[in-house]
Amino acid sequence: MPEVIFPGPEGRLEGRYHAQKSKDPPIAIILHPHPQFGGTMNNRVVYNLHYAFYNLGFNVLRFNFRGVGRSQGEYDEGIGELSDAASALDYLQSMNQNTKHCWVAGFSFGAWIGMQLLMRRPEITGFVSVAPPANLYDFTFLAPCPSSGLIIHGSADKVAPPKDTAALVSKLHEQKGIRITHSQVEGADHFFKDEEGHMKPMITTVADYVRRRLGESTR
Repeated sequence: MPEVIFPGPEGRLEGRYHAQKSKDPPIAIILHPHPQFGGTMNNRVVYNLHYAFYNLGFNVLRFNFRGVGRSQGEYDEGIGELSDAASALDYLQSMNQNTKHCWVAGFSFGAWIGMQLLMRRPEITGFVSVAPPANLYDFTFLAPCPSSGLIIHGSADKVAPPKDTAALVSKLHEQKGIRITHSQVEGADHFFKDEEGHMKPMITTVADYVRRRLGESTR
């Protein structure tokens, strides 16, 4: 998978870009968890999300937020990281100017950034939020949420408790014109550990959802 370096608001950003051989495939960016708690683009959830989208025929980009790995800059409380995500999407779109479908997927902190990006970029046609930390961050900016998507979390998540995620989903369900699909992986904690068998059902749920949405768009 090619390593890429592209311009961000505070200097270069480091990423991994995986392209299809087909013409004008859908595109997706994958956003990693909190930089100050060890989050990088090589996080296992992020890595598996990346390949789930690639295996569905997407051109996929994951990258390190500012100050992580070889990405320049310093952590910026989410404000700068949102700008990084916008720059990553700009870069991805510059290489895929005729794509018809644009998705964003994020895990934990990355889910929060992804939902904010969704509000600012009307070309995004779908989203996947894995374990969004609704207990730690304000999601009231989703008023209204501009696109349908999937919110998925573990039933044993102590970092982003299920009750807070369910409350977020309930508020989004009140909105018209979109459909929020909510799924829970039984027994999974915040990190969907491979050794406990929780990563595979999470990724399978994501892939099934995205596949169904792509199928609906071609009817």
